Amino acid sequence: MKNHLLICGVDEAGRGPLAGPVFAAAVILDSCRPIEGLGDSKKLSEKRRNYLALEIKQHALAWAIAEASVEEIDSINILRASLLAMRRAIDMLHIRPHEVLVDGLYCPDTGLPSRAIVRGDSSVASISAASILAKTARDAAMLILHETYPQYGFAAHKGYPTEAHLVALSTHGASAEHRKSFRPVREVLQQKKG
Repeated sequence: MKNHLLICGVDEAGRGPLAGPVFAAAVILDSCRPIEGLGDSKKLSEKRRNYLALEIKQHALAWAIAEASVEEIDSINILRASLLAMRRAIDMLHIRPHEVLVDGLYCPDTGLPSRAIVRGDSSVASISAASILAKTARDAAMLILHETYPQYGFAAHKGYPTEAHLVALSTHGASAEHRKSFRPVREVLQQKKG
């Protein structure tokens, strides 16, 4: 392990949905145990993502998943909440990486050398791995929320602003898990007041 650069890949899941927390994952892959088939989590089937998530958890040198709550999203905005979740995931790693590679345009403030890589989830293995862990963790959380709030159909759309979700939002109003700072939710809340 001496002289081996520990690269941590980081990505988030759930910036676009109208409900639920935003999740982030940090992964340090083991170069001696490569994982076949890593890629952008959004382009993989659910079955493939779940399989790869198990492989990553078994074979990575270190991994962590963290989240930022709906309340945090509403108070500091979705970008800052995403970066906060990323920083939490990196802080949870039991190995300190030498460098952090983040999918997108922005890096969380970690005090570590960091680089943002646009479309990193499809070009950097450790970011792909982080993308898969963040997405599978968030999807699992939305299935649990579905049990509490079945009227919104979270199991199907995972909180994204699909037509079915917007109709449910308009019919039932916003739940405690909806992001009040997001326009479609804000508009529904204003209508209910008016």
